[in-house]
Amino acid sequence: MGGPSFEEAVQRITAAQSFRDLQGPTVSGSAYKKWAKLVHPDAVSAARRATATDAFARLSALYKKAEKAPVLPGRRRAYRMGEAFAAGDITELYADGAALIKVPRHPADNDLLATEAEALRRLWSHGDPKFRPYAARLIESFLWEDAQRRRRRVNVVEFQRGMISLDRIRGPRDAQDVAWIWRRLLVAVGWAHRAGVTHGAILPEHVLIHPQDRGVVLVDWCYAGHRPKAIVKARMSDYPPEVLHDSLAGPATDIYMVTRLMTRLIGPRIPQPLRLFAAGCMYAAPRMRPQDAWSLLGEFDELLHHLYGPRKFRPFVA
Repeated sequence: MGGPSFEEAVQRITAAQSFRDLQGPTVSGSAYKKWAKLVHPDAVSAARRATATDAFARLSALYKKAEKAPVLPGRRRAYRMGEAFAAGDITELYADGAALIKVPRHPADNDLLATEAEALRRLWSHGDPKFRPYAARLIESFLWEDAQRRRRRVNVVEFQRGMISLDRIRGPRDAQDVAWIWRRLLVAVGWAHRAGVTHGAILPEHVLIHPQDRGVVLVDWCYAGHRPKAIVKARMSDYPPEVLHDSLAGPATDIYMVTRLMTRLIGPRIPQPLRLFAAGCMYAAPRMRPQDAWSLLGEFDELLHHLYGPRKFRPFVA
């Protein structure tokens, strides 16, 4: 397929709030050349010149602003820290091409970024490679000294384009419409558990979905491990008792949190068989809950077949 037309380029540049909106997966310099070639006043007809001049001026202003952003010297390459892409629990997130840069707001949280880096490395080294799409790939992790000479642990992960956070999905939702998310979350945590990793904080903002492609990615592995170093205090009611009272986590913790997340999304009209299934995954004592997410997935599929018959595609509207 060809690139954008002149009219499409002008529309994109005019609508862009920052150069990041034009960048895509490429580095900033390459993206600038691509758009400049389309709207440079010398490259268009006389009838389009005035429009091109305005678009080129805006493109140049957006690019210059982006170029002034601080640069983080990573081991693999330098990363430009422009406008914040989003705010995480403990980090500010910046996008630079195909990279998402996670910078902790406070150096005291460096250990949590180190935990995430170690969890992602273990998933790649010990987990079945075919399930890697369920977690963002760690590009690199390094220490950066800011202008105040404070050292921060920076994690750079693969940017998940086209995905949205589950906290943007409002319930209640029909159980049939969100069963695919529940299934994929069980696949994801089962993969992690077999690699020896517990996520420990499966919350709406830590789950990304792609409604059209039926993709699910678990993010923010800062709380991973059998003895979590922290919890998301704003979400204390979503944690099971062993985390709140004993600072312990395991496979049953993730299963509890997946179940709570999905039952809240479905809401009060959840079918009774699913309600009973969920109750068995949310006992207060972790030893009473299922311990194997992939075995549980088999039970879940049988239950769905009993309720709805053979699986079939249902469009999902975010």
